[in-house]
Amino acid sequence: MLTARFAVPAVPQLLVHRPELLKRMTAGARGPLTLVNGPAGSGKTVLAAHWAAGGLAPRPPVWLTVEPGDAPGALWAYVLEALHRGGVALPAGVGRPTRAEGVTRSFLVRLAEGLAESAQPAVLVLDQFDTAQPPAAVAEGLDFVLRHAAGGLRIVLTGRTDSLLPLHRYRAAGEITEIRQADLRFTHEDAEALLGEHRLTVSQEGIRLLVERTEGWAAGVRLCALAMQHSADPEIFLRQFAADRTIIADYLLKEVLDAQPPLTQDLLLRVCVTDGIHPDLADALTGRDDGARTLAGLARDNAFLERIDASAWYRLHPLFAEVLRAHLRQRRPGLEARLHGQAARWLARTGRLTEAVVQGAAAGDWQFAAAHVVDNLAIGRLITGLEADQLGRAFAGMPADGTGTAPALVGAACRLAEQDLPGCEAGLRRVDADPGPDSGPAARLARAFVGVLAGRLADDLKATERAAAEVERVLPELPPHLLAERPEIRALVLAGLGAAELGAGHPDRAVSVLTSAVDACGKPGTEYPLCDALGSLALAELMRGRLRQAVAHARASLAAAEQYALPTGRRTGAGHLALAGVAVQQDDLAAARCHLDLAGSEAGPRPEPVAAVLAAMTGAAIAAAEGDAEAALAALRALRTAAAPVRLHSWAVAGLAVAESAAQLAQGDAVAALQVLDSVEGEDGDRPEQVLARASSGSPGPRRCAGCSRRAAPGCAGSCAGTRSWPGCTAGCTPAPPYVRRRRRPAGSSRPWWSR
Repeated sequence: MLTARFAVPAVPQLLVHRPELLKRMTAGARGPLTLVNGPAGSGKTVLAAHWAAGGLAPRPPVWLTVEPGDAPGALWAYVLEALHRGGVALPAGVGRPTRAEGVTRSFLVRLAEGLAESAQPAVLVLDQFDTAQPPAAVAEGLDFVLRHAAGGLRIVLTGRTDSLLPLHRYRAAGEITEIRQADLRFTHEDAEALLGEHRLTVSQEGIRLLVERTEGWAAGVRLCALAMQHSADPEIFLRQFAADRTIIADYLLKEVLDAQPPLTQDLLLRVCVTDGIHPDLADALTGRDDGARTLAGLARDNAFLERIDASAWYRLHPLFAEVLRAHLRQRRPGLEARLHGQAARWLARTGRLTEAVVQGAAAGDWQFAAAHVVDNLAIGRLITGLEADQLGRAFAGMPADGTGTAPALVGAACRLAEQDLPGCEAGLRRVDADPGPDSGPAARLARAFVGVLAGRLADDLKATERAAAEVERVLPELPPHLLAERPEIRALVLAGLGAAELGAGHPDRAVSVLTSAVDACGKPGTEYPLCDALGSLALAELMRGRLRQAVAHARASLAAAEQYALPTGRRTGAGHLALAGVAVQQDDLAAARCHLDLAGSEAGPRPEPVAAVLAAMTGAAIAAAEGDAEAALAALRALRTAAAPVRLHSWAVAGLAVAESAAQLAQGDAVAALQVLDSVEGEDGDRPEQVLARASSGSPGPRRCAGCSRRAAPGCAGSCAGTRSWPGCTAGCTPAPPYVRRRRRPAGSSRPWWSR
C-alpha cells in the first residue's frame, strides 16, 4: 500500500477561492454521489482537495487517489485500506480481495452490509476514478455497493471522462450532484483573482483575452500567469498570446526543457515516445549509458517526471510528454517513428510482448508488430485476456491491404474480435491466396486457430472441424514451453468446436467437447473461454432436457464471469439464456424474463445462431404463457428479420415451428397452427416435439394426399392425377413416414426442452 495515495493533495498556495462550488460539494455529500468531471488541468483535484481539507464535509472525508490501470481487485483493496485509515469500522467478515483482476459479488455484498451497519456515513473521495481498469467492471461494483449500503456510503468521484455508473438512474432519483467542465471554467473574476495572487496588474481587456483564449482552462490560466511573471510587460504578453495558441507549449519548452543541459534535453525528446521509461530503455534510445542518473535527477528536481511507485520505471507528465512529442516532430522529422521501432525491439527482448507490439504499431512497422504476435503464439491474446482491448487498439490503424502473412492473420483475428465475420474471412482469403515465406508452424497455427473461431461464428461445423484438426496437426511442431505459456489456444479451440457442434444440433457431442474445454481452462488468459464453455454447456444440457445440469453449468459460468470481473462486452449471455429456458419450464415467468433481458444485454452485436434461436423461442414461450400471442409471434419474426441472418439447422426449424404453432394456438387459430407444422418438410415434421404440437392442436397427424398416401403439399386437392406411384402427385406432395412412430432415445436423455 502506497501511503501517498491516501493523503489529500496539498492545496496550492496561490488559490482561487470558489465558494459556490464548495457549497455544492457539501450539499452533494449529503446524498450518495457527487461527480466532478472535466478535462486535464481543469481544477478537479484542487477543488476536491480544498473541500476535503476545509472541514466542509459531514465527517472528515476518506481520500484515495486512483492510479491508471488499477485492476478491480487492487482498487477495492485500496478502498478498504482507505476506509480503515479514515476510521471507518467494518466487520472482520468483510474480508479482502484475493485477486488483482477482480472481486466476487459476495465480497461486495459483505462490504455493502458492513457500511450499512456503520453508525455514521463514510465519505469517500476517489480522485481520478476514470483511470481504473476495466472501467465497466469497476463502475458496476461501485454502483452495487453504493446502492446497497443503505446510506452508509457517500462517494465523490473526480475524473476526465464520464463514469460508467448508471448516471441516469441517479439523476431520475435526484441522488447526484454534478460539477462539470462548464462549472469548473475560470470566469473573468476567477482569472482576475488568480492574477492578483501572482501580483500581476492587467487591464480588463487583457483578462478578457486571457479567459477567451484559454476558455477558462484552469491550468492554462495558471501557466500563463507564471509566464507573465517572467515577462517585462504582461499586457504585451497577453496581446501576443491572443494571436498565438502555442504559449503553454512554449512555456513548457522554454521553462522546463531549455533549462536542462543539452544531453538531458536529448534524452527527454527521445524517451517521450513511450508511456513508461526504464533507464535501460533510455540508454537504448539515446545510445548512451547515463539514463539511470539523468532520470533520477529529473525526478528529484520535479521536472515533470516522476518515478512509478518504488520500481525502476518513470513516467513523464502527460502534458509535458505531449509537448515534447510535438517538439520532436518539428525539430527532428522522421525520428519519432525510428524511436518507436527501437523501443519496440528493446521491449520485445525483455519479454514485454504487449508493450512491444504497441510500440511497433506506433512506428508503423506492422510486419514486426504482427509477426511478434504470431511468432509468440499470442494470436489468442487478441481475443481473450486483460490485454485484448489494448492490442486491438494498437492494430486499429493497420491497413487492411498490407502485405505479409502475419499482418493478414492479425487483421483477421482483430475483425473476429469485433464480430466482423466478412472482414475476418477476407483476411483469411489473403493468407490462403499468398502464404508467403513466413508461413511456418506458428503462422499455420494462427491460421487454423482463427479458422476455428470464424467457423463457429459462421455456424459452419465442417469448417470448424477442419480448422480444429489442423490445430492438432500443428501443435507437435511448436516449442512445448511456448505452448505452456499460451493455454488460451487449446481452450478457445475446444470451446469453439463445442459451440459449433451445439449450433449444428448435436448437443451430446457438444457436451463432450465442451467438458474438455472447461478442463483446459484454469490458467491466466483462459477466463473468457472458461465462461464461454460453461455457458455453452448450459445450453447443450437445456437442449437435451437436462434442466438440473443446465442450471449448474449456467451458474458456474456466471460465477466465473464475476470472479474474473469480465466486462459485459466479454460475456456471451449464454448462462442467463439457459436460466431463462429453465425458468420457462418451471413456470417462473418473471425470472425467465429477467434472465432473457440480461442475456440480450450481454449478447453483443452479433449473437451466435444457436443463442439467437433459443432466445427467440424463449421469448415467444414467455409471451405465449403470458397470453400475448402477438408478442410471441413478433419475437419469432424478429429472428428472421435480424440484420445478421441466422442459419437454421433442422433442430432450429423444428423448434421454431413448434413455438410459432403454440403462439397461433394461443390466439385460438388451430388451422394456422397446423399450417405452420405442415410447412416443415421431411423428417422434421415427425420429431417428437412436432408430434406433441399436433396433438395439442387437435390433429391426428399431417394431412395426406389420398392418391399417393404422401404428405399433402400446399395446394394438394386430396388425390393424385392418374397414378398412385410416386411422384404422381401434381401438387408436389413430399414423402413422409406414418405419423405415429416410436423412437428409442439414448439412455439418460429426454425430449428437447421446447417440446415439454
